[in-house]
Amino acid sequence: MLRTPKGVGRSPFQLVAECFAVAIDAYTVMSNHLHLVLRIDPHEATTWHDDEVATRWVRLFPPREDNDDAIESERQRLLADPDKIRILRQRLGSLSWLMRCLVEPIARRANREDGCKGRFWEGRYKCQALCDGRAILAAMAYVDLNPIRAGMTDRLNSSAHTSVAKRIVEARSDPLMLTSRLKPAAGRLRPAVDLATADYLQLLDWTGRQQAPGKRGCIPMHAIVILATIDHDPKRWTTRVAAFGSGWHRAAGSAQDLIALAEQMGQR
Repeated sequence: MLRTPKGVGRSPFQLVAECFAVAIDAYTVMSNHLHLVLRIDPHEATTWHDDEVATRWVRLFPPREDNDDAIESERQRLLADPDKIRILRQRLGSLSWLMRCLVEPIARRANREDGCKGRFWEGRYKCQALCDGRAILAAMAYVDLNPIRAGMTDRLNSSAHTSVAKRIVEARSDPLMLTSRLKPAAGRLRPAVDLATADYLQLLDWTGRQQAPGKRGCIPMHAIVILATIDHDPKRWTTRVAAFGSGWHRAAGSAQDLIALAEQMGQR
């Protein structure tokens, strides 16, 4: 069973991002499902020393006796088994294992709060390939705006369990973050898009106003400046973001990207 070690104030997102070869660019937890924009790099895990693999795995699955001696004993037990370390290295670069380690503690906590047992999530995860930076940004906007689109809130900073709310809290404590390049919400891989944090928050705010629940949304004559570098047509940008709910299927990106990806998969 996945447990957060005692005294470690880490959310499940932070914990898996620090242990897996992954970067989480955006996330939102809804009532019975969650949305993630992430990049996982199996090759990254092959560069880790055996000791680092064992340490990361014990952080994910600490022994029941959650103390330094028990943790070190478990690490040494793993290090004494090279075949086990090889398997764990593969798992730490696996999307399936990441999702397992992420959703299980959330489900257990939700069931504990509701005083019930049984299945919590609506189904197994589904994934889409994001082929370019514009697709990544659109997916991030779709994920961060989910609570607003669902009518759960009307403000970005009051969205519970979202990466954008986390970014806003961090920016308030460190204003210099606004002018720096947008970093992953969790994880250590390189940033996916070349955009300042302030520009992303402004883009998100503008996009949310166009898709306000119960309103048709009016595209202003003069959209925000940063939008011109992402999509020349503001209406097309909002359509691109909304398409993650139903329009995109197995992949999202430009027509040429989708054609190239299909050819790699031997499909049309």
